[in-house]
Amino acid sequence: MVITKKKNGKAATNAVPLSEKRQNRVTILLSDRELAAIDAYCKRYKVKSKARFIREQALRAVMTKFLDDYPTLFRKHELDSLVVPNASQANGNNSFTEGPITE
Repeated sequence: MVITKKKNGKAATNAVPLSEKRQNRVTILLSDRELAAIDAYCKRYKVKSKARFIREQALRAVMTKFLDDYPTLFRKHELDSLVVPNASQANGNNSFTEGPITE
Protein backbone atom coordinates (compact mmCIF):
# COMPACT_ATOMS: atom_id res chain seq x y z
CA MET A 1 0.00 0.00 0.00
CA VAL A 2 1.25 3.44 -0.88
CA ILE A 3 0.49 6.47 1.24
CA THR A 4 0.14 9.67 -0.75
CA LYS A 5 -1.07 13.14 0.12
CA LYS A 6 -4.22 14.58 -1.38
CA LYS A 7 -4.57 18.21 -2.37
CA ASN A 8 -6.20 18.98 0.97
CA GLY A 9 -3.10 17.72 2.80
CA LYS A 10 -4.70 14.59 4.25
CA ALA A 11 -3.03 11.23 3.68
CA ALA A 12 -4.72 8.81 1.30
CA THR A 13 -4.01 5.20 2.25
CA ASN A 14 -6.06 3.56 -0.50
CA ALA A 15 -3.79 4.57 -3.38
CA VAL A 16 -2.83 1.82 -5.82
CA PRO A 17 0.90 0.96 -5.97
CA LEU A 18 2.50 2.03 -9.24
CA SER A 19 3.34 -1.60 -10.09
CA GLU A 20 -0.38 -2.49 -10.01
CA LYS A 21 -1.71 0.62 -11.72
CA ARG A 22 -3.52 -0.11 -14.98
CA GLN A 23 -1.70 1.67 -17.76
CA ASN A 24 -2.71 -0.36 -20.84
CA ARG A 25 -5.89 0.43 -22.75
CA VAL A 26 -7.95 -2.22 -24.53
CA THR A 27 -10.79 -1.17 -26.81
CA ILE A 28 -13.58 -3.54 -27.84
CA LEU A 29 -16.49 -3.10 -30.21
CA LEU A 30 -19.93 -4.46 -29.33
CA SER A 31 -23.05 -4.86 -31.41
CA ASP A 32 -26.20 -3.05 -30.30
CA ARG A 33 -27.61 -6.31 -28.92
CA GLU A 34 -24.42 -7.12 -26.97
CA LEU A 35 -24.33 -3.64 -25.44
CA ALA A 36 -28.04 -3.83 -24.58
CA ALA A 37 -27.48 -7.18 -22.86
CA ILE A 38 -24.59 -5.81 -20.79
CA ASP A 39 -26.57 -2.66 -19.94
CA ALA A 40 -29.57 -4.75 -18.85
CA TYR A 41 -27.36 -7.02 -16.73
CA CYS A 42 -25.64 -4.08 -15.06
CA LYS A 43 -28.96 -2.40 -14.33
CA ARG A 44 -30.61 -5.57 -13.02
CA TYR A 45 -27.71 -6.59 -10.78
CA LYS A 46 -26.71 -3.03 -9.82
CA VAL A 47 -23.20 -3.22 -11.29
CA LYS A 48 -21.57 0.11 -10.50
CA SER A 49 -18.60 -0.14 -12.87
CA LYS A 50 -19.05 -1.68 -16.32
CA ALA A 51 -15.29 -1.50 -16.93
CA ARG A 52 -14.58 -3.48 -13.77
CA PHE A 53 -17.34 -5.97 -14.60
CA ILE A 54 -16.07 -6.60 -18.15
CA ARG A 55 -12.43 -6.78 -16.99
CA GLU A 56 -13.26 -9.30 -14.24
CA GLN A 57 -15.36 -11.46 -16.58
CA ALA A 58 -12.64 -11.51 -19.23
CA LEU A 59 -9.95 -12.43 -16.69
CA ARG A 60 -12.21 -15.07 -15.13
CA ALA A 61 -12.62 -16.71 -18.56
CA VAL A 62 -8.86 -16.58 -19.19
CA MET A 63 -7.93 -18.01 -15.79
CA THR A 64 -10.53 -20.78 -16.05
CA LYS A 65 -9.14 -21.81 -19.43
CA PHE A 66 -5.57 -21.72 -18.08
CA LEU A 67 -6.55 -23.94 -15.15
CA ASP A 68 -8.42 -26.37 -17.41
CA ASP A 69 -5.48 -26.60 -19.81
CA TYR A 70 -2.80 -26.79 -17.12
CA PRO A 71 -0.23 -29.36 -18.22
CA THR A 72 -0.20 -32.69 -16.43
CA LEU A 73 2.33 -35.49 -16.47
CA PHE A 74 -0.11 -37.83 -18.24
CA ARG A 75 -2.96 -37.24 -20.67
CA LYS A 76 -6.45 -38.19 -19.51
CA HIS A 77 -6.65 -41.37 -21.61
CA GLU A 78 -3.23 -42.42 -20.27
CA LEU A 79 -4.41 -41.92 -16.69
CA ASP A 80 -7.58 -43.91 -17.37
CA SER A 81 -5.58 -46.90 -18.63
CA LEU A 82 -3.03 -47.06 -15.79
CA VAL A 83 -2.65 -50.29 -13.84
CA VAL A 84 -3.58 -49.64 -10.22
CA PRO A 85 -2.77 -51.95 -7.30
CA ASN A 86 -5.85 -53.51 -5.74
CA ALA A 87 -6.65 -52.85 -2.08
CA SER A 88 -5.98 -56.54 -1.37
CA GLN A 89 -2.29 -55.92 -2.09
CA ALA A 90 -2.02 -54.31 1.34
CA ASN A 91 -2.79 -57.75 2.80
CA GLY A 92 0.18 -59.33 1.01
CA ASN A 93 -1.73 -60.38 -2.10
CA ASN A 94 0.06 -59.13 -5.22
CA SER A 95 -3.02 -58.95 -7.46
CA PHE A 96 -3.47 -55.91 -9.64
CA THR A 97 -6.55 -54.40 -11.18
CA GLU A 98 -6.49 -52.76 -14.59
CA GLY A 99 -8.75 -49.84 -15.35
CA PRO A 100 -9.52 -46.35 -14.18
CA ILE A 101 -8.66 -45.17 -10.71
CA THR A 102 -11.74 -44.93 -8.49
CA GLU A 103 -12.04 -43.66 -5.00
